[in-house]
Amino acid sequence: MGLDDALIFTRVVEYHSFTQAAQSLGMQKSTVSRRIALLEERLGVRLLNRTTRKLRLTEVGQAYYERCRQIMLDFAEAEQAVMQLQQEPSGLLRITAPIEFGQLFLGGVLGDFIRQYPQITAEVEITSRNVDPVEEGIDIAIIVGQPQDSTLIARKLFESRRRLYASPAYLIARGTPQVADDLSAHRAVLLPQDSPRHWPLLGESVPCLRALSCNNITFAREAVIAGAGIAGLPVMISDAAVRRGALVELLPQTRLPIGELYAVYPSRRFQAMKVKTFLDFLMNSLPIPDGGPLEPAATRLLTSLH
Repeated sequence: MGLDDALIFTRVVEYHSFTQAAQSLGMQKSTVSRRIALLEERLGVRLLNRTTRKLRLTEVGQAYYERCRQIMLDFAEAEQAVMQLQQEPSGLLRITAPIEFGQLFLGGVLGDFIRQYPQITAEVEITSRNVDPVEEGIDIAIIVGQPQDSTLIARKLFESRRRLYASPAYLIARGTPQVADDLSAHRAVLLPQDSPRHWPLLGESVPCLRALSCNNITFAREAVIAGAGIAGLPVMISDAAVRRGALVELLPQTRLPIGELYAVYPSRRFQAMKVKTFLDFLMNSLPIPDGGPLEPAATRLLTSLH
């Protein structure tokens, strides 16, 4: 099968017309008709049933069309991939992100990206709500935890450990837990993913006394610094407070669920250059997993916030 025959056949099927297919290809209608007839003769099957008013695919023709259409899509994708290698990312990039990630990291990273690629403009929504990228026309939605929608493409950005923290003032007033079971006598500051009845520990079930629950990890950290109780917080937003003495890490032998951050985007065959380039840029600019050193953009933001 020649690629040109596949193209002619798919155009005839998609336009439901020899005349319109010929016009789209810049060919004579008689040439298109003859090429289809020769194709059927070579294959030994009838692909199309023709009347003066309609074209209808035969069962064999339908199967053949689906394969030809896939070939055309693959060919177009190959061409676009080559073309994109020569293109500068440009256009409007729409992003949503959790509040803390947006405040601590995304602003600096996106600022660096726009400086490097001045043809890019961006719209960013910093939000705690669930976002449907397809429904809302979002290029990239950054979310905490794995996406539930299997139709979306998900790319893990990084993982962040959680540890138990309290303020020195709280520990002076309430005592320092020495083993996990001691937590049952302590007040808990809980995040949405935490059980309201048990401390967020892996492999252990320890009842907790809830002092406060909230949906924002920065708010939870500040409440813990003020003495509200003990919380399981991400290492990367707590390390600076530990270094300056505002927080104390507790029970390092205990294990808490790891926080995961994902970038999700619609499942499209032809991913825009702006999306691919920004995702790669973001991956190279993010903190090293498990609370390691931060790249310059993130470091500047954290420094300004503490």
